[in-house]
Amino acid sequence: MVRPWRKEKDAGVSSAVEPDAGSPGAEGIPNADIIQRDIKALKVSAKWDPNLPREAVEAIDQAYQTGDLEKKAVLEHTLLEEDSPYPEVRAAVRNYDEDVPANTVRAWVIGMMWCTIGSGVNMLFSLRNPSIYLTPVVTLLLSYPFGVAWTYVMPTKKFKTFGKTWSLNSGPFNAKEHTIIVIMANASFGGTTAYSTDVLLAQEVFYGQKFGWGYQLLLTITCQMLGLGLAGLTRKWLVEPAAMIWPSNLIITTMFETIHTRKTPDALKSGSWKIGRYKYFLIVLVCIFVWEWFPLWIAPFLSAFTFVCWAAPNNVVVNQLFGGQTGLALIPITFDWTIVTAFLTSPLIFPFHAIANTMIGVLIFTIITSLGIHYTGSFYSEYLPMSTGGNFDNTGSKYNVSRILTPEYTLDPQLYREYSPIFLSTTFALAYGLSFATIIAVVVHTALYDGQEIWAKWKAARGEGADVHQRMMMKYKEAPWYWYGASFVTMFALGLVTCLVWDTHLTWWAFIIALLISLFFYLPIGIIQATTNVQIGLNVITEFIIGYMQPGRPLAMMMFKMYGYITAYQGLYFTQDIKLAHYMKVPQRVTFWAQFVATLWSCIVQIAVYNWALGAIDGVCQTGQADNYTCPNAGVFFTASIIWGVIGPKRIFGTEGIYSSLSWFFLVGLIAPILVYLAARKWPRSNLRYINMPIIFGGTAYIPPATPMTYATWGITGTFFNKFIKGRHRAWWTEYNFVTSAALDSGTIICLLLIFFALQLPNKVTSPQWWGGWGGGFQNNWDWNAGVQKVANGTFGPKTWK
Repeated sequence: MVRPWRKEKDAGVSSAVEPDAGSPGAEGIPNADIIQRDIKALKVSAKWDPNLPREAVEAIDQAYQTGDLEKKAVLEHTLLEEDSPYPEVRAAVRNYDEDVPANTVRAWVIGMMWCTIGSGVNMLFSLRNPSIYLTPVVTLLLSYPFGVAWTYVMPTKKFKTFGKTWSLNSGPFNAKEHTIIVIMANASFGGTTAYSTDVLLAQEVFYGQKFGWGYQLLLTITCQMLGLGLAGLTRKWLVEPAAMIWPSNLIITTMFETIHTRKTPDALKSGSWKIGRYKYFLIVLVCIFVWEWFPLWIAPFLSAFTFVCWAAPNNVVVNQLFGGQTGLALIPITFDWTIVTAFLTSPLIFPFHAIANTMIGVLIFTIITSLGIHYTGSFYSEYLPMSTGGNFDNTGSKYNVSRILTPEYTLDPQLYREYSPIFLSTTFALAYGLSFATIIAVVVHTALYDGQEIWAKWKAARGEGADVHQRMMMKYKEAPWYWYGASFVTMFALGLVTCLVWDTHLTWWAFIIALLISLFFYLPIGIIQATTNVQIGLNVITEFIIGYMQPGRPLAMMMFKMYGYITAYQGLYFTQDIKLAHYMKVPQRVTFWAQFVATLWSCIVQIAVYNWALGAIDGVCQTGQADNYTCPNAGVFFTASIIWGVIGPKRIFGTEGIYSSLSWFFLVGLIAPILVYLAARKWPRSNLRYINMPIIFGGTAYIPPATPMTYATWGITGTFFNKFIKGRHRAWWTEYNFVTSAALDSGTIICLLLIFFALQLPNKVTSPQWWGGWGGGFQNNWDWNAGVQKVANGTFGPKTWK
């Protein structure tokens, strides 16, 4: 049986696909059995799906319970075969496939070119303060003219090599080739630079350990590529299901559709106004590009419009409540898109339920709980700023780690007792407690809400309950699981070599435990990210575990954190891009090799640039370096290694530590999801089904260094677009929401790059000097200067500590 498929009117474009043997529609499986099986799979996946419209959930329940085969067939066709059941995906992803090549010379050459440029530039400028990074969005925009020019310049002659026919010019530059280029960019520098380079800088600059190129390459390659195996082995759960929408991809697919088709949209239901997506994209891009010159260069007071602080600059409490830098921003106003999207990315791509859960967390913890802690004097908070990412001693000054170290960079207990315990700002301390709750809540939430579906997917055949996109992908050969398995085993072996051949202080068993942490949490945090666009980090829990497991080993702490945290973090980047290829119908095997080759090459490029910079730039990583190549990340990383690897979590969060009470958050993270789940089952038609405790706890994880101003303006903007406009002007939202987001991001990035490279980097042009400019009077208040309620008369805090 071949199921009916929606046909496009465009010549040569169709979504009709012959199923593989054994897939839905293979001979010997009755229609009724196939339909019943798919409806059952739908019911399991839809039960707690927050992105599926409520009416669709109710229709699935009714169809499952009824014996009306025709009704079930119609529902299945509507939800699985005609288009995606999710309005966000329908608005951003085409429901047909094009018969155009993806694996072309053009895609590989342009992809490797941008992989090289992006990796090298990001590595170099990560050493500079301020830093700036090229992003894959820049690659998407700039690679398009290269692809089009290639079409007109390169010859179309065909060649035959090893039985394969190929050409330098395979025809018009298409969206599948463009996807390959973006995937290679994401794999190589999507997460800015390799995390391993921060470890290397801390080792070489501060600890004086220089192990050479071999160690540097192996550390970086294993850091970046271990996650590829996890990404491929979890495709059945994180890529193939329609419910795994991966919201970040919808911006990219919208940009592909906008750039490559330039179609005029259907008439809007709300009125006669109509404009092509491409023209609209360009108009918004130009407008935001022009506007961002004001908050970024001419009038930066517009970034955080804290007029209350300007009116009372010397009132500490006012500045703590209304400040946008170190305060709670109770009246959040910004005119700067970089503030709205800082740390969190564009709010237009987040489902409203994710925004709502995040803002619940901001209100309960960042605002209410912080107020309770700070103004009752808990944790000696009256002597500390409200919200900063710094560490302080008992005089209120920056914690000087050099005062507690031996010459071998280990803790001197006597010097530690003579100096000071460590103190954190109110929101920073609370962030650790919330991270404890988050990591437990992720596991409990996943077991309760997704456990049945995870098990069902494990037993299911390929294609069972498949939506239109998965059915179309089934005509392409699957990348075998053993490719990804072999990649993981190889990188695992190289990781052991890295840890044991050189004196890293990280034992073989600790290395394995680090990888087990990533493996254990990969599916839970992947499901949350795929459905909400919120990623739960493993950085704090890895620091916590290694601090207890191997205390006094700062180098081992850095490597353990890298392997335990980045393996999952980088792996989810790979998973996200496998889903992007899934949406764009790029064959899995091509995607695998694009990710593998681009990541491997980018590691080599980054280490080459890293060594060149350390050898060629005078005074690199030194305070006051002439061109500001002061390696800011290395200093932060070194301090963190001392805090967690030398002082250790036991002295901070243990029974005698100042922040010992934060350990109760582990229990809170265990109980809260269970209570919400039981309540949601009791009242299944209520909005309780949308409550997500891991996001409530973990959505605020970037505070600090992010500010409540960022979260508040992000939440307000996201609510306006994805609740108000989506609810009242669905036609406009469908056509233009993701285009708007892409244009705002693109115009802002171009403006940032121009300001940095044309004005800041040459250091020959200064920004306008006036009250609202950088260094002007709008910064003369306790918000910008991290004011405290009480200044220590000598020292504060406990009299003795261990």
